[in-house]
Amino acid sequence: MDFHEAVRLTENIIERFEKVEGKEWGVEGAVMELAKQVGELSKLVMAYEGYYIDDPRRTGTKEGIADELADILYAVIRVARHYHIDLLQAHLDARAAEDRSLRAVGA
Repeated sequence: MDFHEAVRLTENIIERFEKVEGKEWGVEGAVMELAKQVGELSKLVMAYEGYYIDDPRRTGTKEGIADELADILYAVIRVARHYHIDLLQAHLDARAAEDRSLRAVGA
């Protein structure tokens, strides 16, 4: 599966969720969910890396981190979908700009 196919799969899931969700998310809801998921990822990474050593209730696993990363991608796709942004092209454009900047400073 390529990236565009993965995005289309996610968009299909989003459309199906929209049929059963009680309230339309809109872009604001998608961004709030994105922020929440980033917070969850932060907690898992900190737990996994041992920052919560005194609190045995806080545990992080690679599987949990992977799940949060997937949820973040889902939320990002939701935002991109709202603004009709091709994420793959946006990613390639941003990396090309970074590459040009790095080359300009000899890196």
